[in-house]
Amino acid sequence: MASDNILPLTGIRGIIAQKMSESLQKTAQLSFFCDIDASALVEARNRWKASGLKLGYEDLIIAALTSALRDFPLFNAVETERGAEPQDQFHVGCAIALPGALVAPAIFDVGSLSLADIAQRRADLVARAKVNKLTIAELTGATVTVTNLGLTRVEHFTPILSYPQQAIIGLGRMTARPWVAEDGETLVIRPVMGLSLTVDHRIIDGAPAGDFLTRLAQELESGAAFSPTSG
Repeated sequence: MASDNILPLTGIRGIIAQKMSESLQKTAQLSFFCDIDASALVEARNRWKASGLKLGYEDLIIAALTSALRDFPLFNAVETERGAEPQDQFHVGCAIALPGALVAPAIFDVGSLSLADIAQRRADLVARAKVNKLTIAELTGATVTVTNLGLTRVEHFTPILSYPQQAIIGLGRMTARPWVAEDGETLVIRPVMGLSLTVDHRIIDGAPAGDFLTRLAQELESGAAFSPTSG
């Protein structure tokens, strides 16, 4: 008996299906996972909110990601006919879930932006995505992508690369959990968030992927990228 709930792979859904298949066919994808103590994220967001700036955790994470990428150029590379080419600027794609679709438009040249600029530009992308007003350049110009499932109960997942990019970072939910304090002995309750990283293993080996995820975790836990003078 035929179903009345068939989802045809046409239009934007068809484009998404084609891109996902292309990504998996052309790359050797490998994912890595870790947890972070998100106390610095929570404190920074509350501090900025008190100063009058409304921003999300994703904005803070994008700022920290940019800081980490400076020492890991292959994670900000795109594949061309010549090979994987590191890019001079950081164009961070922000995955946005829409009814029946998923897009990841870019915030361009994030390395030159303040936190306030990042928050404003990401909010603008989300608003325009909802009314189908994104440009082709925004939809195709990212050099690395962040995708966020933090509003669900998912803690870790295996995000699929947006080919020809070399890395995508997945953000899991933040929840209060036991954590070993800095003294190495005391158990405390901290906000803990899961991070996921997928890379193209043809280009990036496991050791540098582990180093990069560790560096990103350290950036997020230190909060160094969240100050008013960062960006």
